[in-house]
Amino acid sequence: MGGSGGAVGVGERGGTPDRRSSEGDGEDEQQKQQRSEIYTYEAPWHIYAMNWSVRRDKKYRLAIGSLLEGYGNLMEIVQLDETTGEIRSDPALSFEHPYPPTKAMFVPDRDCLRPDILATSADFLRIWRVADDSSRVELRALLNGNRNSEFCGPLTSFDWNDAEPRRIGTSSIDTTCTVWDIDREAVDTQLIAHDKEVYDIAWGGVGVFASVSADGSVRVFDLRDKEHSTIIYESAEPPGTPLVRLGWNKQDPRYMATIIMDSAKVVVLDIRFPTLPVVELHRHQASVNAIAWAPHSSCHICTAGDDSQALIWDLSSMGSDQQPAASAAAAEGGLDPILAYTAGAEIEQLQWSSSQPDWVAIAFSTKLQILRV
Repeated sequence: MGGSGGAVGVGERGGTPDRRSSEGDGEDEQQKQQRSEIYTYEAPWHIYAMNWSVRRDKKYRLAIGSLLEGYGNLMEIVQLDETTGEIRSDPALSFEHPYPPTKAMFVPDRDCLRPDILATSADFLRIWRVADDSSRVELRALLNGNRNSEFCGPLTSFDWNDAEPRRIGTSSIDTTCTVWDIDREAVDTQLIAHDKEVYDIAWGGVGVFASVSADGSVRVFDLRDKEHSTIIYESAEPPGTPLVRLGWNKQDPRYMATIIMDSAKVVVLDIRFPTLPVVELHRHQASVNAIAWAPHSSCHICTAGDDSQALIWDLSSMGSDQQPAASAAAAEGGLDPILAYTAGAEIEQLQWSSSQPDWVAIAFSTKLQILRV
């Protein structure tokens, strides 16, 4: 595929810029500009799990996981070749994965102080290590949080603690959240977090995390007081409608966002004012599937869903002193996105790169796209 020009043929694996410009010096600036806005990779299977690498020495690298029925699934590590404008899969870094991974994350280690590791969730939490010479990926640990059985409630999601990278928190359909110390390969804490399945988990600091559940609540837990949790929000239309995704604003931990199952709206919460959303985002035309706060700005969030749209919103009004007035206006559905991108199918996954904050990745059907924002 290397040096040949032209788009990738049907059936070939590989990615191309959406707009392939002509070769040679005659290329004008506008074409160059356009070429570098969007890159696409076509996987040989439906993509579900997807995430950016964080290390500063591995730019434009992502992991993607398959969504195939049954036990045998696959992970690939792909990377944009900036010279050719192609996203390439390295066969040496493709590996088999039991069941479809529900989430994948690279270690939050921008300065490359730790080994190059990747975590995935499915039946268990697995830690994989990419060899220093990138020649292979090896399973480093398989972590089962169910002490009483070799079986476990499948994991719906997990989050890696930025401030304390030895900590990973997982959420499970068995109503628990488990905090792992991956260095010791041991459970730090396991608690029954909700009355029903827990669908997502997000860290808000070293010892604080939140979770969302089929019971319709957002709950915040502080590891210093494990007996109690704070309910920040409960779905109301109708009461108890499951909440499926949670995003905690890393730049301003007062704010988090959640998605209601089969709903086209996104609910933004201020943890200082529990129960009442500070703003609701209403511009999607079908169910929202994914949310990602900007890693470099406290007031921008990206949302994506079954309407094939990825929308970026500026929520700067929500932090103003006129909180009630701004909230009231926004709650009326008055906020519009500042940027919209339409993909070729329902967008199921969305990740905003923390080490390259100009780039957002989306996954829809068999395609991975990275978009400059």
